[in-house]
Amino acid sequence: MTSDIEIIMPREPAPALRIPLAGGGVYDLSQDNPSLMSMIVFYRGLHCQQCQAYLRDLENKLSEFDKRGITSVAVSCDSAERGEQTPGEWGLANLRVGYGLSPVEARKWGLFLTQGRVRASGMSEPDVCCEPAVFLIAPDKTLWFSSIQNMAFARPRFEDLIEGFEFLFARGYFRDKPCPARGELLRAPVQNGAPQQT
Repeated sequence: MTSDIEIIMPREPAPALRIPLAGGGVYDLSQDNPSLMSMIVFYRGLHCQQCQAYLRDLENKLSEFDKRGITSVAVSCDSAERGEQTPGEWGLANLRVGYGLSPVEARKWGLFLTQGRVRASGMSEPDVCCEPAVFLIAPDKTLWFSSIQNMAFARPRFEDLIEGFEFLFARGYFRDKPCPARGELLRAPVQNGAPQQT
């Protein structure tokens, strides 16, 4: 079985991301200039009630991320019509909501894709939707953190991310010393030897 999913390694450059935002404007990762991190939250779309609850939680914690130097944007494969509806229907007054992510672009981020279902009741899914993921991108546009899922539940909790940063801040990371991303090894260590890098 073959797949077109691409894997982004920690400390390696993140893919380009330039998408329209609900209410006007464009999100361009290359132009995002956080003091600490850019947080990109990929969500399934307007049809997903778990996404609604998740992004509402992020909306409530935006100020906590902002004061730690972390910018936030939510992104889906939804159409312009559905993307423009999302902030109003979900009560997202401040969170930037992007739409129109193509399946090809989603694969470059290593996202899982699902064939949409037509529902007898409620809102049908789009033809293709991406499954959830959270990325934290360093100011140099390299990957620092990723959580990629193939199901809608058990996503990273935003309060846990905030607590994680506080843990690092308390130990002087980002202020007195760098905190490089973990998981950077490209090859598993050979027995009784050093890890192989390429």
